[in-house]
Amino acid sequence: MSLKIAVIGCGSIAKHRHLPEYAANDQVKITAVCDIVQERAEAAAEKYQAKAYTDYKTLLQEENIDAVSVCLPNYLHAPVSVDALNAGKHVLCEKPMATSTEEADQMIEAAEQNGKKLMIGHNQRFVSSHQKARELIASGTIGKVYSFRTAFGHGGPEGWSADGKESWFFKKGEAFIGAMGDLGVHKADLIRYLLQDEFVEVGAFVETSAKQNTDVDDNATLILKSEKGTIGTLAASWAYTAKEDNSTVIYGEKATLRLEDDPTYSLVAQYANGETVKYELGAIQSNEEGGQTTTHVIDHFIDSILNDTAPLIDGMEGKKSLAIILGALESVETKRIYLLEK
Repeated sequence: MSLKIAVIGCGSIAKHRHLPEYAANDQVKITAVCDIVQERAEAAAEKYQAKAYTDYKTLLQEENIDAVSVCLPNYLHAPVSVDALNAGKHVLCEKPMATSTEEADQMIEAAEQNGKKLMIGHNQRFVSSHQKARELIASGTIGKVYSFRTAFGHGGPEGWSADGKESWFFKKGEAFIGAMGDLGVHKADLIRYLLQDEFVEVGAFVETSAKQNTDVDDNATLILKSEKGTIGTLAASWAYTAKEDNSTVIYGEKATLRLEDDPTYSLVAQYANGETVKYELGAIQSNEEGGQTTTHVIDHFIDSILNDTAPLIDGMEGKKSLAIILGALESVETKRIYLLEK
């Protein structure tokens, strides 16, 4: 069985991730693409032998497709996903899934009512070192987890986005939040996944210090506390100018795990007894040149449709990771520690 797919939004994430990964999956046919910039839609359509649209509603009406990828500015994630679900399509939506809890709930409800899959594109869960670390933590190998630090930063979306410095990433009305929404939400999702624990309190500081002419944050630091009492920091930045940082360190009773922190070994376990174990696992996906690694997101989404299984990051999971970022925003506004709802 071959699934017919449409990609809505033909910017960088579609160009570098969704379209080539769908094309590489032999159970998929890219049937249609959509972008409000006609040339962009036509270029993608020509490359993948698909039909080009500039209006996603027309696409949903006219095309007999099974699923869509929503690769649009953050403020459009929820409305377009809801429309696609209501049109009877499975949806893979880029992160952050929405700009509010209410929007996230609307997406989850639309998926349930229409009996369709909703998956959020949090690709960090599929990284080999992250999956191995989750196993080590879950098995008790590192003992009780005391704390962590996780970071995601690079030079900013202008080097990566289709519109460069004019990108929607820098416009609050379209992006809603800056580095914290672009990168921080990935790490919020990752740390929940690694620890298999939920967060109950968040405090945050955000600044716009590196970028000009923007009203969104480019540096954000969060302090988090989990239900089990684990505390740690999460940093998101568009101001790491020399090299991308995508590292996480977990400090446990019996060992410290260093993930994506060593240039050669994607996971290094340093045990309290002096032993060190180095794991050479597949490279993490990167926005830097030569970062042509697969994210596994597309293949997992397709498998979940074909096998009728729940995606690893469904709407509820996406909402819990979004809640940490929304809580951080509340903390910034009120200058207080924010209690996350259970």
